[in-house]
Amino acid sequence: MTRVEKKRPEVLAPAGTLEKLKVAIHYGADAVFIGGQAYGLRSRAGNFTIEEMAEGVAFAKKYGAKVYVAANMVTHEGNEEGAGEWFRQLRDIGIAAVIVSDPALIEICATEAPGLEIHLSTQASATNVETFKFWKDYGLTRVVLAREVSMSELAEIRQRTDVEIEAFVHGAMCVSYSGRCTLSNHMSHRDANRGGCSQSCRWKYDLYDMPFGQERQSLKGEVVEPFSMSAVDMSMIEHIPEFVENGVDSLKIEGRMKSIHYVSTVANCYKAAVDAYMESPAKFEAIKQELIDELWKVAQRELSTGFYYGTPTENEQLFGARRKIPQYKFVGEVMAFDEATMRATIRQRNVINEGDIVEFYGPGFRHFETTITDLRDEEGNKIDRAPNPMELLSIKVPEVVKPGDMIRSCKEGLINLYKEDGSSQTVRI
Repeated sequence: MTRVEKKRPEVLAPAGTLEKLKVAIHYGADAVFIGGQAYGLRSRAGNFTIEEMAEGVAFAKKYGAKVYVAANMVTHEGNEEGAGEWFRQLRDIGIAAVIVSDPALIEICATEAPGLEIHLSTQASATNVETFKFWKDYGLTRVVLAREVSMSELAEIRQRTDVEIEAFVHGAMCVSYSGRCTLSNHMSHRDANRGGCSQSCRWKYDLYDMPFGQERQSLKGEVVEPFSMSAVDMSMIEHIPEFVENGVDSLKIEGRMKSIHYVSTVANCYKAAVDAYMESPAKFEAIKQELIDELWKVAQRELSTGFYYGTPTENEQLFGARRKIPQYKFVGEVMAFDEATMRATIRQRNVINEGDIVEFYGPGFRHFETTITDLRDEEGNKIDRAPNPMELLSIKVPEVVKPGDMIRSCKEGLINLYKEDGSSQTVRI
């Protein structure tokens, strides 16, 4: 058996655009994974051109970070054309590795772009030691575990192989087995395994009474809400110690289509969690609840531990009333700070009002709350409200902030929450 040594795992964050790549690395990610304009599974993400990849690699290099490219589509006849040249381009601009599932693309990359590291995608459903050994013999250096692997199985795989293990720790879960779903193909003619998934499982579906020989009748109005097949998201922030002790090499955060608010918050949290545990278990326990609370400040579904501690039940599916709702919204980003006047120039992302209570946060898990005072527009005019996104504004702040720090405020509005008895109540958030 391979001896498991305690080492620091990398925090691997999603980056759907060049802006998100820079934000993720700025907020502590040791590596990011991106998509190119071919061979990936996120056709609607802001996929990178070769030139943007080169810029991203150069930026990452300054911070000692790596860039991986997802090329995890399942190829049909002809889809593989041009792949060899594309892989060579990635190698030559400094991409650290490609994440691939299709054996055809793996073969092309290995033979036509030697020197470019290949990681096995979770789409390939690696769930056992024998699979790891097979891909190691083929020259792959890392395997991204199937999301269906339990923590005990992960531990056994680690003990019996020296191939690097990348494991998902946060983000969306697919209702199908390792993403091998054709529901989108049937319902919207968009191929899920070639980048076009319409996420049909997230749709709402009606329930029908269908007596034999009679017209079907919708039960809409008689049920609490329409049904879906949607799984809740995964969050393993509380279980970072087990990943470290089991020798996981990379902690993967899902979400290339998420906002910079999401990417910055989640990367910040997992970076802080890993750093704290590597310092001492006591340090991790001291900030664990704060990390959990922080993750609930970004928009996401409800959270669970996926398959790590048993097969998910109906409690890991989205239906009925939400049990927990994020209560913050992203309102801006710090662009500049003048320490002499203690004024911050911010790029607004949502409505900001004089008197709003907001939270500033930045890399290194820095936080503080303050009230928006002396709100001014780009020309220096005093204003009470800034309703237009992407305006440059300035405000007084009580503490030092840095370019790249983010600003969030508590949401305002009404939402209906359903109770178990079918009744509802309206609450303000």
